[in-house]
Amino acid sequence: MIVDLNLYYDLIKISMKDINPTLFLVLAISLLISSCSNPKNKVDKQPNDHSTESTALHDTIAHLDSVLFEAFNTRNLDKIKELFSEDLEFYHDLGGVTNYQQNIENFKKSFDSERKVRRELVAGSLEVYPIHNYGAVEIGSHRFYGTEKGQKEKLGSEAKFVQVWQRIDSMWKVTRVISYAHDEY
Repeated sequence: MIVDLNLYYDLIKISMKDINPTLFLVLAISLLISSCSNPKNKVDKQPNDHSTESTALHDTIAHLDSVLFEAFNTRNLDKIKELFSEDLEFYHDLGGVTNYQQNIENFKKSFDSERKVRRELVAGSLEVYPIHNYGAVEIGSHRFYGTEKGQKEKLGSEAKFVQVWQRIDSMWKVTRVISYAHDEY
């Protein structure tokens, strides 16, 4: 907890002749309480909202994430096309900005190569938040493993990601992706 000691010092400097001792005590306690409850002194943390709606949304997005990356891991381009919106914007800190068609072409090239890539969600990293009248935002960390022909799989990179999911009726699609903080191995 960070407390501004200058405020207390200034209070102490006030002469007891100039202020009623009871008023002095009330002011000192008020300053202490307000500085302790100042939001700047709190650590940002995802709220522990365990409501049924929150849990259901988290479970839905976690499932969709697993479906999307099962398609990636098994090179199922048709399934990936279903899950990405045609107005997709993909922001990659190393690769720049790409759209739906560019991503589909990149997946196709990758899937046609002999090198296999597998994505794995970092356990415990998944966060899901609702976006009112739109869908949800998914935040997490993931690792990518590569396997060259005739060799064993090895860790290639780890990164953080944000995916925005839009829900239209009962369909969910990824509309925005931000992939950043890549650590290459």
